[in-house]
Amino acid sequence: MHNQHHTAHPVLANIDTGTWVQMKRRISHHLFIVAIIIASLSTGIVRSQVPTGGSPTLAAGNATTDSGMASRLRNNRAPARPRNPVPILPALPAPNDTSFYASNDVPHGRVEIVQYKTSAGAEKRMHVYLPPGYDASADKRYPVLYLNHGGGENDSHWTAGNRSSGGFANLILDNLIAAGKARPMILAMPNTGGVVSSTPPKLGEDDACSREYLKDIIPYVDSHYHTRTNREGRAVAGLSMGGFVTLNTGLTHLETFGELYVFSSGYWQDQLTAFQENIKPLLGQTNINERFRMPIYFAAGETDIALLNSQRTLAVFNNYGVRSFWVLSSNGHEWLNWRRYLYQSAQIMFPEDR
Repeated sequence: MHNQHHTAHPVLANIDTGTWVQMKRRISHHLFIVAIIIASLSTGIVRSQVPTGGSPTLAAGNATTDSGMASRLRNNRAPARPRNPVPILPALPAPNDTSFYASNDVPHGRVEIVQYKTSAGAEKRMHVYLPPGYDASADKRYPVLYLNHGGGENDSHWTAGNRSSGGFANLILDNLIAAGKARPMILAMPNTGGVVSSTPPKLGEDDACSREYLKDIIPYVDSHYHTRTNREGRAVAGLSMGGFVTLNTGLTHLETFGELYVFSSGYWQDQLTAFQENIKPLLGQTNINERFRMPIYFAAGETDIALLNSQRTLAVFNNYGVRSFWVLSSNGHEWLNWRRYLYQSAQIMFPEDR
């Protein structure tokens, strides 16, 4: 017999016995996973599906096992593509930029101050912005943005011309419309002080603000102005306390509002569990993204007192795959930001008019 001498592999020669055993175990583990996947594909546990309006993706079929790999694949199906594509969100103006709300040499709309009586018997006031050219044709119908103020403020603040406590909303819209960056729209700015709640309502149980909107504010605007009276013609936005109008009223009445914008607002952490439970029947619908004409918009400043509330509330929407915009800006809970958020979001509103 001849003695046979085997030359060791130059890399493996430097690996001790324990490490070599671990490497073999890892290789065996990976081969086992590959074998499971191949077997699942061959038996139909995992197959390619095409969601409505979507593209082919690896997803689960009728799984016969709840094993980890098949379960993870089964829950990884891509959602259907909504009708309206995600728009490109315009950049925010720089913090020190004042040109976007300057009184420039462009056609100007006008602001009316109106009085109305609610069904609860309260005398209320509302500021209404009418875009340039509104009076030129009685046949033209305009979409309406319902724009809400914050706590301790009123209906006058969104059009006030004060840098520290005013929104300049009329001038922002004048400039955007003149530049062709926003559609001519009506801004309805009601006084919701005393009726807004920070508690998430149960579906079908409207709070006082929602009742006032549905019974009084919207009917008044639709009966006194040339409005588009369908959900596609209505958006709702609000800052801070006004953000609860967007969440409590707009979100729970998607048959009335098509677009939602939340500026520096969100539920406190001790309300998140209730919000998730209350809103689950709505956000859990398979076609939920068809209910939003634009991705829901959340924005807050990096030193904003509402930053964490805003992020945590948006996370609930994310858990259900609801399309969204998240805008993190400089600065805090202040008009410097809220003017910029209006400037940005007004440019994507009412997409079917584009």
